[in-house]
Amino acid sequence: MTPISTRRRAFLLAAPALALGLGTARAQSAWPSRPIRMVVPYPPGGGSDTMARIIYPRVAERLGQPIVIDNRGGATGTIGEAAVAQAPADGYTVLHDAAAIGVNPALFRSLPFDVDRDFTPVTLIVTFPNLLLAHPDVPVRSVADVIAMAKAKPGGVDWASSGNGSNQHLSMVLFARAAGITLNHIPYRGGGPAIADVIAGNVPFVFGSASGQTGHVLAGRVRALGHTGTGPLAALPDVPPIADTLPGFEALDWQGVFVRAGTPRPIVERLSAEIGAVLREPAIRERILSFAAEPRPMTPDEFAAFFAAERRKWTTLIREADIRIE
Repeated sequence: MTPISTRRRAFLLAAPALALGLGTARAQSAWPSRPIRMVVPYPPGGGSDTMARIIYPRVAERLGQPIVIDNRGGATGTIGEAAVAQAPADGYTVLHDAAAIGVNPALFRSLPFDVDRDFTPVTLIVTFPNLLLAHPDVPVRSVADVIAMAKAKPGGVDWASSGNGSNQHLSMVLFARAAGITLNHIPYRGGGPAIADVIAGNVPFVFGSASGQTGHVLAGRVRALGHTGTGPLAALPDVPPIADTLPGFEALDWQGVFVRAGTPRPIVERLSAEIGAVLREPAIRERILSFAAEPRPMTPDEFAAFFAAERRKWTTLIREADIRIE
């Protein structure tokens, strides 16, 4: 038998690996070749679901494949998050989540996934502030008035939230600490029941999502005294940022996109780019701004840095305030 040359032997040994690499490259370049499941870990009709249904029809057109919204609500988003963490890392199961994904590890004693190990950030979608809302009969007209009322009232004032550990609850805790006041937390099972009790006059104050509560402000059901962002709101230009009274104060809620860790980088980058292109379209941007939200497309690396900073901020607050969900 004629001996095989060293060069030919090396080629034969490398051929299977080369074929596998070529197959992987082809699979990535063909993505997407079938419908994508977009998991929204909250019920239909909420802020995350609303944004998803504005954005993804256009993203689907750009990708050439349908994007199916899959609402998996429950347990502060962790049910839907777990579904994505257990899905294949192939870009066909995607997570459209809110800021809760960054704070849940600090709130729950155990989770069926690890945020750092199981998810890859793709892009930020939007940021939006919370509104400091009061019943119209409460005798306050500014953030300074609220602080003065709380300081003057023994035991502080009652304050509703959409639930223990929610972004609105954390905004309340941050506000109380920054202002040096006592606020008595009254948690509800969602933003709807919380704002309903404020509108009814049963609780004087609440932090409500600007994307969900702007309509109540415009209708005069509640009074907006400030917001937790840093600049003017297009939908509510007369509502000042709380930072005008408490310099440096900021408490943004946000929504972003994640995929299962291990998803090929070309897929992550293309999905990020296509979503970013849609967020920059004038018609989509104007519609998002009408919800008092701001489109904030980012590269995967930019979003990873943003996500890490948000996690540090809220995890520190949760630990210092000893907030926990069993």
